[in-house]
Amino acid sequence: MPKLRHLISALRPRHWPKHAVLFAPLVFARELFNPPLLARALLAFAVFCLVSGSVYLINDLADIESDRRHPVKRNRPLASGRIGTRFAAAAAALLLAASLALAWPLGATFFATVIGYFGLFLAYSFYLKHVILVDVLTIAVGYFLRVVAGAFAIGVEVSGWLVSSMIFLALFLALCKRRSELEYPEAVNHRRILQEYSVPLLDQLISITTASTLISYTLYTVSPETLEKFHTPYLVLTVPFVVYGIFRYLYLVHAQGHGESPTEVFLTDKPLLADVALWVAVAVIILFL
Repeated sequence: MPKLRHLISALRPRHWPKHAVLFAPLVFARELFNPPLLARALLAFAVFCLVSGSVYLINDLADIESDRRHPVKRNRPLASGRIGTRFAAAAAALLLAASLALAWPLGATFFATVIGYFGLFLAYSFYLKHVILVDVLTIAVGYFLRVVAGAFAIGVEVSGWLVSSMIFLALFLALCKRRSELEYPEAVNHRRILQEYSVPLLDQLISITTASTLISYTLYTVSPETLEKFHTPYLVLTVPFVVYGIFRYLYLVHAQGHGESPTEVFLTDKPLLADVALWVAVAVIILFL
C-alpha cells in the first residue's frame, strides 16, 4: 500500500485539473447538460489523466539525477527512492496501455490525438525541453491537443479564436513558470534550459502572450461566428474576469514569487479561485439561460 500511494503521488494528481480544458468544447457547444456527451467528455478526461501519468513517470525517470539536486523535486517518489525505477517503468507502460484501450471507443481521431500527445511529451522528456522556446511552445501545443481531443470525443467543432486564446494562455503560464524557476538558487543546475533564458527576455515574452491572450479571447466573444452560434452578444461580459485572472497571476509571480506550479497557484489562491468560479458561472448563465 505505501508503494501504491507513492505511485499515485508520482502521477501528480494535483496536475489533473489541467485536463479540464477538455470540457471547453462541451461547454461552448452548449452540450454541458447532454448526459451521453458529458459521459464521453468525462471518459476523455480520464484517458488524459492516465496518459499524462505515464508521461510524468517517464519524465521523472529521465530526470532522476537532476531532480535529486533540486530543493523541492528531490522529494518526488522516484528521486527520493520511495519507488524503484523498474516499478515506475512497468507502471508507465501499463498506464499507457490502459489509456489507449479507453481512448479507442471515443473514435479514431481522439485515439490518434492521444497518441500524438504521448509522442509529443515523450520527445519533450528526452529532448524538446532542452531547446529554448521550443520547450514552452511544446507545453502550449499540449493544451491545444487537449482542446481538440475534447472536441473529437464529443464530435463538435471548436472556434479557432477560442483555441488561439487557450494556446496563448498556456504559453503565458509556461513562461511565468520559467521565470519563477529562475528565482531558485543555482537554478541552472536543476534545469539546463534555464541557462538560455533571462528575466528581461521572459518578461518581454510574458507581455506579448498576455496581450495575445486577452485580444484573442475578446475577439472570440465578439466574432460573427460566436454571435451567430449563440445568438447573444453578452459573452463579452466574461472578458473582465479573464483580465483580472491574468493580472492577478502576474501579481502572484512578480510580487509573491509564485508561478513555478501553475496548478498549485490556481488551487490555493482564493481570489483567483473566486475569479475562475465567477467566469464559469457567468459563461454558463449566458450560454444556457
